[in-house]
Amino acid sequence: MTVQCPNCAHENFDGALFCAECGTKLISEDGLSTAAIRATDTSKGDGGEQAAPIPPPPVQTSDAFVSLHVVRTGQILPLVGREEFTIGRVSEGQSILPDVDLTPFEAYSQGVSRLHATIRVAVDQIMLIDLGSSNGTRLNNDRLQPHREYELRHGDMLSLGRLKLQALVRQD
Repeated sequence: MTVQCPNCAHENFDGALFCAECGTKLISEDGLSTAAIRATDTSKGDGGEQAAPIPPPPVQTSDAFVSLHVVRTGQILPLVGREEFTIGRVSEGQSILPDVDLTPFEAYSQGVSRLHATIRVAVDQIMLIDLGSSNGTRLNNDRLQPHREYELRHGDMLSLGRLKLQALVRQD
């Protein structure tokens, strides 16, 4: 399913907040809905329970030059504090952790690798690199070759496995 931009008639992916072609906002604030992230308990063999990971406290999105919009939940993940961000999920016993942990968004069941992709933020461009992930990375439905840089622009749709994200780049 797609959403047509009211400004330029470009067909955008369902769930996109902004038009990938012209940047027009696709939904009004009152049309924006969010979904609660449900914590499910997992029983262990010893009878103990383990709660789902709790996402970190929100950062002001106005501070971020680049943010990632999680399409399924509507949550915005601002990328602040560095020039390179590793995106993935956390797994028990993992020694190297991603900068952006997608575990709270059912990353494992969606096919997100522990170290799935990297986003590099420079003054003149933003680059996306697949880190040789098991289920691949797609940029606007085009599958990326591992370890190659691809330019990331405002409104671009990313698929890490089956988890869909939209790039939001602040227009100064």
